[in-house]
Amino acid sequence: MPTALRVLNPATEELVATVPAATPADVDAAVVRAAAAQTAWAAAAPADRARLLRRFASAVDAHTEELALLEVREAGHTIGNARWEAGNVRDLLDYAAGGVERLNGRQIPVPGGLDLTILEPLGVVGVIAPWNFPLPIAAWATAPALAAGNAVVLKPAEATPLTALRLAELALEAGLPEHLLQVLPGEGPVAGNALVEHPGIAKIVFTGSTRVGRRIMAKAADRVKRLTLELGGKSPNIVFADADIEAAAAAAPMAFLDNSGQDCCARTRILVQRSAYDRFLALLTPAVEEIAVGDPMDERTQMGPLISRAQLDRVRSYVPEGAGAIVGKAPEGPGFWYPPTVLTGVPEDAPCAVEEIFGPVAVVLPFEDEADAIRLANATEYGLSGSLWTRDVGRALRASRAVRAGNLSVNSHSSVRYWTPFGGFRQSGLGRELGPDALTAFTETKNVFISTEGPAL
Repeated sequence: MPTALRVLNPATEELVATVPAATPADVDAAVVRAAAAQTAWAAAAPADRARLLRRFASAVDAHTEELALLEVREAGHTIGNARWEAGNVRDLLDYAAGGVERLNGRQIPVPGGLDLTILEPLGVVGVIAPWNFPLPIAAWATAPALAAGNAVVLKPAEATPLTALRLAELALEAGLPEHLLQVLPGEGPVAGNALVEHPGIAKIVFTGSTRVGRRIMAKAADRVKRLTLELGGKSPNIVFADADIEAAAAAAPMAFLDNSGQDCCARTRILVQRSAYDRFLALLTPAVEEIAVGDPMDERTQMGPLISRAQLDRVRSYVPEGAGAIVGKAPEGPGFWYPPTVLTGVPEDAPCAVEEIFGPVAVVLPFEDEADAIRLANATEYGLSGSLWTRDVGRALRASRAVRAGNLSVNSHSSVRYWTPFGGFRQSGLGRELGPDALTAFTETKNVFISTEGPAL
């Protein structure tokens, strides 16, 4: 068991920091502390909780550039993306704070009395965050969980603990109670497993691979522990012949290259109606070749490195030798670089066409008609996101109903907004994050009946 985690800069392979790795004993102690802090936090007036969360948002706002620079160094994100991510944390905290005083129960008509529902916090929530978007995804669970009156123990990914640690420091500086938000860097099989199995953890929120998500779900079953799972994806980008082909081709590269393709929503399966296929490829080729890949600190850079050597090797393993490809440029030398790549002429059931690669690689597959497009779109085990390009409103609505995915965009590639729900179908996950119902996902509903026909109260 390592005593420390090594954080490397993915663009240079230089050591950024070493961070102590949490043990199961550390997890146990943190959960005990969190339970004590949560009791007082849940008892605080809603207005006071909301005020402190807004102060937390202000503290994040004041340190946006610092957080962004940390994200660049530990995750290899472009500076523009990293600034957006820090701002997203700020905005989400503000949004969650607005829900504290609106976390309402209901009054349900019943004979012989009054029936009320009360939304109560779960207790201590365990959050296991990924390395691909370490800062915003940690906040997706943490902000609403805190707003609903819970405490949070957050385990960041081994490769990217620095922004989470700084976020916890900012929470304390903003005045949140000590131990309400604790960050425990550590290995998944050690600290993560201890968090999942701990009897004091009421709910686990996990973002990561479907393979690991299945294991967490099985472990949580022993205690009927609540779960939100945001897992893998292999999202389709469906381009019908009646679409604005120029716009669809121009938008396609960054739909799978954002964050170097390390995005569960990446549109890595580009499905193009056969009558528009050649024209689309002719437009897509220069769009891919012109993507600026390089120094994440350069404002002009559109794509940075992969997170690690292991991830680089994984991506390479999915690209068949001799396959037709459109290939962009990438730096040589130190760093975990892979060029933007679009594969053509591969079978529709090839591993690169149906499995999540989690890198800057997409496939283009032709389809015949609307029914064939839907068949191809649904021909994976995943169902997280996707895009539809068409000028036909009826087709857009039909296809949106038929594609088995939790988040779809028409004539765009937008998937995630903090004020709308996010989550997947099938092997892409369980539950929903973000949106107007985010806080209720961290509560229990208690029903109370008060008789009006019995003795006077």
